[in-house]
Amino acid sequence: MSKTNNIHGYFKPTDPNLCAKVMGILNVTPDSFSDGGHFSQIDNAVRQAEQMLLEGAEIIDIGGESTRPGAEAVNEAQELDRVIPVIEALKQRFDCLMSIATSKATVMKEAIVAGAHMVNDVKALSEPGCVDTVAKLNVPVCLMHMRGVPRTMQANPSYTDVVDDIKAFFVQRIALCVQGGIKPEHICLDPGFGFGKTLEQNYQLLNRLDEFHSLGYPLLAGMSRKSMIGNLLNNRVEERLVGSVSCAVIALMKGANVIRVHDVKETFEAIKIVSATKNNSGVI
Repeated sequence: MSKTNNIHGYFKPTDPNLCAKVMGILNVTPDSFSDGGHFSQIDNAVRQAEQMLLEGAEIIDIGGESTRPGAEAVNEAQELDRVIPVIEALKQRFDCLMSIATSKATVMKEAIVAGAHMVNDVKALSEPGCVDTVAKLNVPVCLMHMRGVPRTMQANPSYTDVVDDIKAFFVQRIALCVQGGIKPEHICLDPGFGFGKTLEQNYQLLNRLDEFHSLGYPLLAGMSRKSMIGNLLNNRVEERLVGSVSCAVIALMKGANVIRVHDVKETFEAIKIVSATKNNSGVI
């Protein structure tokens, strides 16, 4: 069976011995915080996707609009021009699962038509038409929590309790999604590390990540190269590999199902080690 037909097992690793799967980040933007402009050419994007797949990625997450703090919005036409040719090229070349990272209903629809399999939305389908679009497309979706918008999200974010507040947000969004026709088994949750959270709040969230299991949905964790690492260690984006893998390991031990990263090889190796530990076998 083609991997892309196993839609309901989307958030489970193909290898049953592994505790999580890797989502490789493919930004086709000029201004993403870590790799902006590196993969905006189709040939470069295809080579990067191929490399990530060889290193263990099971999902390629394609984004055409930067969501870094302070990022400016792009219009629908710009975003489509960036992502659709890449999705079409990857579909022709590989039998791989693809996710479209977008908050626009039209981009979601066109990306799925072009060959993507899942929607990854930092706004948790809160924009007009998004819930209905995903329901009609009948595809998996990752709902992420973000306080505010990228341009302003780091302006003094405050919570009564960061975990409880985000859980309450998810309860509300899940209810709206299910009422709108999205299948519960198609929903994954991302607490949104770095999106409207202080340094302290990010690490509180990581320490208590396992509390989100009470909601009953798979968890995606994305901390790769983020400022929660750089600000703690006082290092540049290109120096955050150890911090990124460390955060991934903690998330894995807390039960994350999908780890979204730039550095696939190192993260995949970490997953194998954590899986062997959890399996009490030492062998994967």
